[in-house]
Amino acid sequence: MNLPNKLTVARLILVPVFVVLMSFENVVTYIAAYLVFSVASITDYFDGKVAREQNLVTSFGKLMDPLADKVLVAAAFVMAMKVPSLNIPGWTIVAILAREFLVTGARSMAGSDGLVIAANQWGKIKTVLQMVYIFLFLFLAIGVWAAEYWFPDYAERYTNALGHASFFGIIAVSLLTVYTGIQFAQSNWKSLNLSSQQ
Repeated sequence: MNLPNKLTVARLILVPVFVVLMSFENVVTYIAAYLVFSVASITDYFDGKVAREQNLVTSFGKLMDPLADKVLVAAAFVMAMKVPSLNIPGWTIVAILAREFLVTGARSMAGSDGLVIAANQWGKIKTVLQMVYIFLFLFLAIGVWAAEYWFPDYAERYTNALGHASFFGIIAVSLLTVYTGIQFAQSNWKSLNLSSQQ
């Protein structure tokens, strides 16, 4: 197994570690979970970079790298929904995950028939926005526990402000995610239909 594939497998292994750490509602495990998620995200950058630069692209990597990405993002959104201060409606996470796995599945099916469907500009913007939301609001959620300990007089005000910001932020992320899914279907419907008939 080459280095990029090892990084992909490492990312998958880090997902349950992240989930377990996020299951304990205290500042220490939240910080640890945040660091684990950060490391996992870094492996996502380097596995693709190394694979392209050193010509180490494999069939395993083509299949597992995007899947590992989706599993990591899915775990982050699901666990973020369990954080009370983030005030995340369940339907937004369902919409995001449905789009991600449907599109990933469609790409995999097309890829098995030799058809490569690259991400368009909106898809890339969606991915960036998702990662910004996760990194920003998980970091701010850690601040809730810190505020309750160090600044209890301001903790409630901070928590309320965070809840409102997170609520509108996740709605924006989910709407953009669904929009890119619809756009993907419209742009690639003929190709996917032909692929399924082969």
